[in-house]
Amino acid sequence: MTEVTFHFNVPDKVHYACRLLRKAQAGGARVAVRADADTLRALDVALWTFSAPDFVAHCGADASAAMRAASPIVLAPDGQALDDERPVLVHLGQALPSGFERAQRLIELVGADPADRAQARLRWRHYQARGYPIQTYDAAPHDPR
Repeated sequence: MTEVTFHFNVPDKVHYACRLLRKAQAGGARVAVRADADTLRALDVALWTFSAPDFVAHCGADASAAMRAASPIVLAPDGQALDDERPVLVHLGQALPSGFERAQRLIELVGADPADRAQARLRWRHYQARGYPIQTYDAAPHDPR
């Protein structure tokens, strides 16, 4: 059964995803990322530019089969089919991510925006009603005092 983790209070979902994907790649994980097309375009650019010494290898779900097989991270618009299974799914979108049940782990990124939080609550209820184990992580910067 898919393990669901909500990272909430994410200040910038694209930048946060970059850091998360860099860590996943370093750990050898194979990850799919779901979001709307505009967010994925921003993430694609950010993955090339967010950290000069790091390269986070990725491609789109529309890349060749060979490219997808070689890439640890595949960016897939909500609703687009993924022809390979990846154990980790990172979701930056609003609607329930298609194919989430095939992943071993689903990571939901939720910002502080009220509309984003409201949509996340609906997804939470969906997972909870179906018995998926849910964990939470507060991504808000903490005051070190």
